[in-house]
Amino acid sequence: MATRLGLGLPQNRQYDLGRDVPEVARAAERVGYDSVWVYERALFPEPATQGLYGVEGLPWPDSYRHVADPLVALTLAAAATERVELGSSVLVAPLHMPFQLARTLATLDAVSGGRVVAGFGTGWSLDEYAASGIRPIKERGRVLDEVIDVCRAVWGPDPVRHHGRIAQIDSAVVGPKPARPIPVLLAASTARARERLVEHADGWLPIGTGVEQVATQWHALQDLAAERGRQQPIRTVLRVNARFSAEPRGGAGRRPFHGSADQIAEDLLPYAELGLQEILVDVQSGARDAQELKDVAAEVYERARAAGV
Repeated sequence: MATRLGLGLPQNRQYDLGRDVPEVARAAERVGYDSVWVYERALFPEPATQGLYGVEGLPWPDSYRHVADPLVALTLAAAATERVELGSSVLVAPLHMPFQLARTLATLDAVSGGRVVAGFGTGWSLDEYAASGIRPIKERGRVLDEVIDVCRAVWGPDPVRHHGRIAQIDSAVVGPKPARPIPVLLAASTARARERLVEHADGWLPIGTGVEQVATQWHALQDLAAERGRQQPIRTVLRVNARFSAEPRGGAGRRPFHGSADQIAEDLLPYAELGLQEILVDVQSGARDAQELKDVAAEVYERARAAGV
């Protein structure tokens, strides 16, 4: 069975949000992509008080200076398409008030006919947590747990009830409801995060940082699921951050997913062979404009299918 393919929507500075997001979403659906995706980066601290991913000295990419709101982008894509799923990889869930986030996702799922995939992560930016003002970053795991609990309650039958550290819902009717149960996927790379996923979520959002690393994490997740007696399959959507080059890049030092459409497609194959269900390809950072993004996305899709992905 062919691996499902998704495409990252344009959110960065070089794009016109109102025009380019719908155009790229429609083009992705027309080409054959199964889904379109957004990510979240709330701000760009200057000067940086913390390295990228919390790693000291690692600079933030310039593309993070201007990232459109993910939920607005998904709404634009929903209005322009009929078939593709609408996913986040990832929303930094603890930056959002749980009740409002649950209602927004429910409404988006209702109006799109049941196409939302809620991909959550805890994030790592001290500045983003300080700006959101919801809870300190040290509590991000507990906040994510409550976000999931509130979403399940709000998306479920009325009356809705929830008593947590952030949200208090005694008994209420909350609508609209999603068109179908919204799948919750998590970016889980630590042991505690894997436990949360196995116990409370529907799927996993790994990042294509290396085939062996992803394979090790995937096996650990499967082993934990078996140990805990989980019966529900774990959905998998791998994020690949690719950078297109019109000229093929060769040599042993070529970075994976950096090069021509052929090379990017070839780099997808070993990940597909791991048995992951879906691969999200994000090529927006290297494209000059929406037209180039659409052209590259179409070529990567064609080459990936030809390569057996």
